[in-house]
Amino acid sequence: MLQDFSSTTLREARPDVVATERLTLRKPTLADVKAIARLANDRRIAENTRRLPYPYSHDDAVEFVRATAEFGSETVFLIEHDNTPVGMIGIDCSTPDGAELGYWLGVEHWGKGFATEAARGAIDFFFEEFSEDHLYAGARVTNPASRNVLEKCGFQWSGVQLHRFYALGSSTPVDCFRLSRGVWSSLKSWSSARRVR
Repeated sequence: MLQDFSSTTLREARPDVVATERLTLRKPTLADVKAIARLANDRRIAENTRRLPYPYSHDDAVEFVRATAEFGSETVFLIEHDNTPVGMIGIDCSTPDGAELGYWLGVEHWGKGFATEAARGAIDFFFEEFSEDHLYAGARVTNPASRNVLEKCGFQWSGVQLHRFYALGSSTPVDCFRLSRGVWSSLKSWSSARRVR
């Protein structure tokens, strides 16, 4: 179940950019609005993402990018592959329960390992830049692909809760996961030792 972590981040000189083997994670700008709106305007994405509206308009993307530009408790990255936007990933530190990882990819980019690679990059960023010892995440119980991404990153299942999903207009069961700094460090060490052999 655990995979090689060799694609984990290589930090660049700019602290707002994280590079992995195939991806670049960077702050979204107004120049990305058209691509974000095109990618996000899919019911399959909205139904698996708590805060994403559907339909997702150009104005929604503008509002989102402007909100991420302001200083806040959320770190958001546009995920790029070969200079092409493929999705978004972020860490929300606004809740007292702890920081939470969230992500989505455009449907045409599903099944290529981008979510796992981007998640590993964001996790590395989080544990390097923040002092918290745990990172949380969730996936709808009907979304095995997202649960698989979290498990491949070392997240451990911690139970099921009901969460409200904006696009659904209701609450739905979510598998909750937790990743500790110690587990993440151990997984990275194990992967490094395996590559040396």
